[in-house]
Amino acid sequence: MRLVLLSGGSGKRLWPLSSDARSKQFLKVLSDEDGNKVSMVQRVWKQIEEIGMAENSIIATSSSQVDMIKTQLGQDVHVVTEPERRDTFPAIALAAVYLYSVQKCGVDEVVGMLPVDPYVENRFFDRVQDLEAALLASGADLALMGVKPTYPSAKYGYIIPDNQTHNSYLTVDYFKEKPTELQAEQLIEQNALWNCGVFAFKLGYIIDLLKERGMPVEYSQLLRNYHRLPKKSFDYEVVERANHIISLPYDGYWKDLGTWNTLTEEMAVQVTGKGVIGKGVKNSHIVNELGIPITLLGLDNVVVAASPDGILVTDKDASTKVKEYVEGFNARPMYEERRWGWYRVLEYTRYAEGNEVLIKRLGINAGKNLSYQMHYKRSEVWTIVKGEGIFVFNDQLSHVRTGDVIHIPLGAKHTLKATTHMEIIEVQTGSELIEEDIYRTSHEWDEIEALCKVKLTARFG
Repeated sequence: MRLVLLSGGSGKRLWPLSSDARSKQFLKVLSDEDGNKVSMVQRVWKQIEEIGMAENSIIATSSSQVDMIKTQLGQDVHVVTEPERRDTFPAIALAAVYLYSVQKCGVDEVVGMLPVDPYVENRFFDRVQDLEAALLASGADLALMGVKPTYPSAKYGYIIPDNQTHNSYLTVDYFKEKPTELQAEQLIEQNALWNCGVFAFKLGYIIDLLKERGMPVEYSQLLRNYHRLPKKSFDYEVVERANHIISLPYDGYWKDLGTWNTLTEEMAVQVTGKGVIGKGVKNSHIVNELGIPITLLGLDNVVVAASPDGILVTDKDASTKVKEYVEGFNARPMYEERRWGWYRVLEYTRYAEGNEVLIKRLGINAGKNLSYQMHYKRSEVWTIVKGEGIFVFNDQLSHVRTGDVIHIPLGAKHTLKATTHMEIIEVQTGSELIEEDIYRTSHEWDEIEALCKVKLTARFG
């Protein structure tokens, strides 16, 4: 059996920590058994490693999340990257074709799909593996895993079985998305299950579906034709059209940590970052990524979350509505983690004359390097405030250290590799300070170094 973990979305219900640049699954707000801060994706990946399935697992995601995944899980994790975001059906189709044409899996291989961020016990993943036997025994098109409800929730979708009984699985009659609590009570009386977004199919089921639609089933070709796939959910495009669907019940612990209300229930501490909660305050939390302290007095059942992207103060019961209010916030990300480290925006100014200035603080981890790049709409000034490394400027290498100031004009190729952990203050000045003004030559240091040596040989050879 192969597993595909779906990592997408921005999780704006956890704004301001979660955004398009840093989705909820990467927030390090949970604790492991040793008390270390871990993210949802790190917790899930460790559980998959513990059941011995990591080697047979891949992560399907968008290009904006690849750096974060590699940083948190390691460079060896297999990642399938969408060329553009197009919903869950295209993402799953691309992952299936990757397994088929790149990893050479057979059409009878059973593939399990699951979100990258469920908060569950280890035995949840044992149950995921049970989907394979149930799918093969039943001859179904799809096998879903459903969680036995513990209360009539209006937040989840429901899987409603028919009246047929089987030893190990249920036959699905229909689905109900986010009913009222009264409807949920009635569904639970019919043995309905929460739909936790976990399902399995034979690889050939999706490959045949793509062939029927005239889509390529070779990975590089599908990447080039990705825009032709319908921008629709897997539920709408596949599940609703399947003839035979079964479900496996799971009666263990499961929770979707998609809101501040549910997330804070699983946090080991009430205060993360600089903050103080007054005596007698009940069930309130502070999550603070800023360098200034937050004090919370006399307010029960409250979350205060602060990051460079904004500050949220909300009653926990109302926190589920935050997405409605921040959908229109489309400002540039103020903090991001990258494969080489991180950056934080300190200040951004656009002057009436049209000129822009952006000031960042960058942290580059020892042994890591920025991509070899150039810009045509901005110049940069780097002030090294910590560490030392190797700077490349137009194919020339030089050693730099704390206190050095580097001027990078328009059109100059440049990069930096940290020999020790480095921190830099970067001042960008130009007409348009956008990601599209980065023209990358290479990401790999060996390639950059070889290019510089070739230039040196040509000059002096």
